[in-house]
Amino acid sequence: MPMRPAFGGPRLLLRRLREVMAEQISAQERLDKIVVLIAANMVAEVCSVYVLRVDGTLELYATQGLNREAVHLTVMRAGEGLVGLVAQTAEALNLSDAQEHPSFSFKPETGEEIFHSFLGVPILRGGNTLGVLVVQNRAHRKYEEDEVEALQTTSMVLAEMIASGELSALAPPGQEPVARRPLHLPGEGLADGVGLGHVVLHEPRIHVAKLIADDPARELVRMETAIEALRAEIDDMLDDEAVARGGEHRDILEAYRMFAHDRGFVRRLKEAVGTGITAEAAVERVQSDNRARMMRQTDPYLRERMHDLDDIANRLMRQLTGDKGVVPAELPDNAIVVARHMGPAALLDYDRTKLRGLVLEEAGSTSHVAIVARALGIPTVGQAENATSLADPGDAIIIDGATGEVHLRPTSDVENAYAEKVRFRARRQAQYAAIRHLPAVTRDGVEVKLHLNAGLMVDLPFLEETGASGIGLFRTELQFMVANALPRTAEQLDLYRKVLDAAGERPVTFRTLDIGGDKVLPYMEVIQEENPAMGWRAIRLGLDRPGLLRSQVRAMLRAAAGREIRIMFPMIAAVEEFDAAKAIVERELTHLRRHDHRMPDRVQVGAMVEVPALLFQLDELLPRVDFLSVGSNDLVQFMFAVDRGNSRVANRFDTMSPPILRALRLLARKGHEHGKLVTLCGELASRPLEAMILAALGFRSLSLSPAAVGPVKSVIRDLDLARVSALVDDLIDKPKPGPSIRQRLRDFAEAEGVSL
Repeated sequence: MPMRPAFGGPRLLLRRLREVMAEQISAQERLDKIVVLIAANMVAEVCSVYVLRVDGTLELYATQGLNREAVHLTVMRAGEGLVGLVAQTAEALNLSDAQEHPSFSFKPETGEEIFHSFLGVPILRGGNTLGVLVVQNRAHRKYEEDEVEALQTTSMVLAEMIASGELSALAPPGQEPVARRPLHLPGEGLADGVGLGHVVLHEPRIHVAKLIADDPARELVRMETAIEALRAEIDDMLDDEAVARGGEHRDILEAYRMFAHDRGFVRRLKEAVGTGITAEAAVERVQSDNRARMMRQTDPYLRERMHDLDDIANRLMRQLTGDKGVVPAELPDNAIVVARHMGPAALLDYDRTKLRGLVLEEAGSTSHVAIVARALGIPTVGQAENATSLADPGDAIIIDGATGEVHLRPTSDVENAYAEKVRFRARRQAQYAAIRHLPAVTRDGVEVKLHLNAGLMVDLPFLEETGASGIGLFRTELQFMVANALPRTAEQLDLYRKVLDAAGERPVTFRTLDIGGDKVLPYMEVIQEENPAMGWRAIRLGLDRPGLLRSQVRAMLRAAAGREIRIMFPMIAAVEEFDAAKAIVERELTHLRRHDHRMPDRVQVGAMVEVPALLFQLDELLPRVDFLSVGSNDLVQFMFAVDRGNSRVANRFDTMSPPILRALRLLARKGHEHGKLVTLCGELASRPLEAMILAALGFRSLSLSPAAVGPVKSVIRDLDLARVSALVDDLIDKPKPGPSIRQRLRDFAEAEGVSL
């Protein structure tokens, strides 16, 4: 049995590599020195670095021991040869006779046929493969476990060098290293608009400045201490009274506790420290290996666990560094924030004068942060998978909130195309500004009132900027969602008074608290439900907790002293529920009179039509209400039994299909028949094509996002309403095979010169 060569160990090698990294030399010279150092330290006859290119191939960038002429000439396809196999699997490959392996690929220009033993490790960063590091020897032998560990640790240095973009200068266009390649990430458009700027990570990755441990024993103690502190932190969160009651938050924390106590995870961390690196570097290396494995899983459950492991690793890193991960106090100009997920309160912490966009890995169009982003006019893209790992702080980035596209490190062609798109949007905005004070009246003289959806103080300036007719939906729950504790009656009163002051003579419709279901307040009891969207929420919660509803109604009525106010109740499913809610308003009016408070001039009380059952109670309901508002988001969800937050089914049915259009037409006609205003305030009203159809169905009042007022008003003013109404009625009453209603109406708009 051949004797194993002496192995220098990683600590000395890492020190020497650090010296090379600090030298003022070219990228190629630096790589050439690195492979010489690694080969000498590991007593290897060959050391080679292969870099993954943007075209998916692997190129030999440096070698010690193979023919130097092969550098930048030897290129392998993805998955080709042993090097391609390591890149594809993101796992180390340790062979005593490489040429016997079925994946071996002979490259005559390298001269590697005389070498038998082979050890290849992936060069990983954030779980993403950037290249492959290889050592070889003539002798038939398997490399020892500590040698594999040492090479994996060494690859971390190369990962940072590749990720820095230093090697890009060595490659012709189209063959640059994959690490700094332009990326197109498909996502879901959550808030319209185009954002051009530079990446700011919401939870910045902690940069490991020091890889080499001065005292390995001390690093092991630091790691053990941090693991114990992490476990204690998770236990404290699980003991919190709100979490202890159960629910999704507890399930997540239980998963965290399982990982924090997992023996394999802890063992790998300690083994990494044992190679001579710091505790922080060990966490980074182990988590990069974990991510590489998880990202190659097809099981969505296992891929979801990757996020849990990311969170655990980040928490452990913060225990080691003391970094609290707070939102940066000072944003750079043209900042685009990239986050895995974010609550609405965190978004409001950012300086909105410098914030140009938001990218989220997890968030749907109905998430709270998306609602707030739309209210603030911040272009937002959600469902951008792996964005936080692929983006580096300061990277150039372009996002399109309409199409859901994210362009990371865009090419000049993409930048120019989007710059032109921004200029075009600016010209369109100038056109919308020119009609700001003109009414939304069709060519044949029918007016459609355009109101705003709002929910925060930051929305109020849009009343003047858009020329809207009023606020058709003020979501009062947003004040509760962004607060750390239940807002007191005085705080609610102050907000409602400011809203009414800002509106002046224009009407404001306040929706009472629409919480529960997916809108969980952090300071309220979490109720675990099978179907939360159809559970204890909105008016159901308000009627069961009348103290909360009464205090809110009282604040609204007091804020409206001497003026008109409209109060609307969400998710009414039966006439009796509306009667009970209206009785609370009457009771609070009596209370104000009894205590000599100044009374509102007029109080209008309405219901929100979101539950399909109300469609069959309209003749009983309409005489009782002063107005109706249609919440199309939930109405569509319930009519089609489709969870709008579930990406697998959310787009299964077209909202502009006959069943929905018939229901909406019925609502508009019944309102007209009873002489009651019916306003549509769901997402449909904010899209020009859908707004055109709503007007054709008979809606004369729409409530929409501030950014949509200009485009929708422009469409309304271009319409011959009689012609489009006749077409829509025909399409609803006599469905035809062929193009969808949506497509037929697009064709109609184009033929009529209506710009959508």
